[in-house]
Amino acid sequence: MPMCGIVGYVGQKQALEIIVAGLRRLEYRGYDSAGVAVISEGELEVRKKAGKLANLESLLGTDPLPASTTGIGHTRWATHGGPTDSNAHPHLSEDRSVAVIHNGIIENFSELRDELTASGVLLASETDTEVVAHLLAQAIPVANGDLPEAMRRVCRRLEGAFTLVAIDRAQPDLVVAARRNSPLVVGVGQGENFLASDVAAFVDHTREALELGQDQVVAMTAHEILVTDFDGAPVEVKPFHVDWDASAAEKGGYELFMLKEIAEQPKAVADSLRGRMNKESRIQLDEMHMDEGLLRSINKVVVIACGTAANAGMVAKYAIEHWTRLPVEVELASEFRYRDPIVGPDSLVIAISQSGETMDTLMALRHAKAQGARTLAICNTVGSTIPRESDAVLYTYAGPEIAVASTKAFLTQIIAAYLVGLYLAQVRGTMFEDEIRAVFTELHGMPEKVDRVLDTTEPVRALARDLSAATSVLFLGRHVGYPVALEGALKLKELAYMHAEGFAAGELKHGPIALIEEGVPVIVVVPSPKGRAILHDKIVSNIQEVRARGAVVIAIAEEGDETIAKHADHVIRIPAVPTLMQPLVATVPLQVFACEMATARGLDVDQPRNLAKSVTVE
Repeated sequence: MPMCGIVGYVGQKQALEIIVAGLRRLEYRGYDSAGVAVISEGELEVRKKAGKLANLESLLGTDPLPASTTGIGHTRWATHGGPTDSNAHPHLSEDRSVAVIHNGIIENFSELRDELTASGVLLASETDTEVVAHLLAQAIPVANGDLPEAMRRVCRRLEGAFTLVAIDRAQPDLVVAARRNSPLVVGVGQGENFLASDVAAFVDHTREALELGQDQVVAMTAHEILVTDFDGAPVEVKPFHVDWDASAAEKGGYELFMLKEIAEQPKAVADSLRGRMNKESRIQLDEMHMDEGLLRSINKVVVIACGTAANAGMVAKYAIEHWTRLPVEVELASEFRYRDPIVGPDSLVIAISQSGETMDTLMALRHAKAQGARTLAICNTVGSTIPRESDAVLYTYAGPEIAVASTKAFLTQIIAAYLVGLYLAQVRGTMFEDEIRAVFTELHGMPEKVDRVLDTTEPVRALARDLSAATSVLFLGRHVGYPVALEGALKLKELAYMHAEGFAAGELKHGPIALIEEGVPVIVVVPSPKGRAILHDKIVSNIQEVRARGAVVIAIAEEGDETIAKHADHVIRIPAVPTLMQPLVATVPLQVFACEMATARGLDVDQPRNLAKSVTVE
């Protein structure tokens, strides 16, 4: 399932307050239902409710939980079974001795469910998660009351992707969790410890964390953290420090997380660039740790990603090919390993993922590694799985992104990919040093230009409100404007629940022009007339084609492009920048447009229906 929010706590404080606050920060990861469980006086107490977290908080107001210093909590994105009270987590064993929460999908749950039913167990939900609760309760006596060993025994029987967190009423000072192909981090406190699917859940209490590896079980008390593999062998875990505080995960005065994150883009771009050029004016990517000799032997680059990250990869293709003369393929990660891709030791595979936990991308990465390819992750989340399993990593340092529809991740992924391209050009000698320095200088000026776009978005908002009754919006672009058009359409689909499509403008007359009818809004990303002028002339012809058929044309055009005004019904101005930099400014009005369109239609911008922040199973 796409990410659910998971929180576990054991310590000296009241667990419920900490867990609910953590769930509030993680609600963007799953909001079909929510629940909590605590241990009090030798009994498990559970409260859970369908719908958003506010429904659970209302229930706790009328039916409070007893005091407890140990507990677990969950926000769910429904897969097995609809978003009902009974399907909400935590799930209890039949004797109410064990409570379990879960992120992921247990692929052999049907077989296990049949086994439990045949043994006389009565199941109370439609979920795969409840199966684990019953199996754990059966395994604990076999493990001589040892909950971590019982968890290991159960995990060895499970197939699929999962994070599991469990508490046992007989062991009130212990929280146990397991991880396979699904995110889980440990927060290390003083006299208290935390478990969560994201550090945002506990960063208000501690910024020290531990990375959990694949197929590991953690047993956590207030004063001790023990990690083993599924066979019980102790393993070492890597500590890391969270470099942002709790305020970064709050709205900071903005009505929406998405508005806050759109506004944070100048800083995010600047942070992604900081420290990337040394005193000798050479690109330095300190996290990469990849041998330059290997990079000189590369003869192909393959970008694997999903959704917005794939659109960022498409932008990157234009720049990396231009600067390095290496062929670049951009692959949807969900399709990559199923078509027998041709990669090997001479290939550099770049995996782009904001969360570092996107399952399609992770599995594609593993396939590439199995073929001998060199792998590089572009990621925002320190300590996540994709960077850990890659040969090298470049972090984007965008800070937490809470809104489901990605904004600042897109811009910073482009920046990171451009840095990789410049570094490859430097190592391979395909650009002169002064050329690299000139491009980097242009990149360094982008935060100010993005800021200028943000200062002039009110006409974009007004236009979105005027067009809020539209049933379809089309997006056109050429060159790097094409992936920008795809990203603009994706944002509108995600947020406004409407038909929106992005096209390469030259493809218009090869079919899509049939969609044009009177009054259909068409947003056109206009190339600079100062760059490759032929692109500008061609897109003007495309604009004339759709206007002749009644479309309402909204042009995203640079300042100083006066010729475009007579061809468009509306012109949204962006700063003049080099061609390859245009996506960094042209995307921003499209983000604002989608956000305002959804708001005008009365929709939930931060938590759009049917979506969660990251997809952690295939």
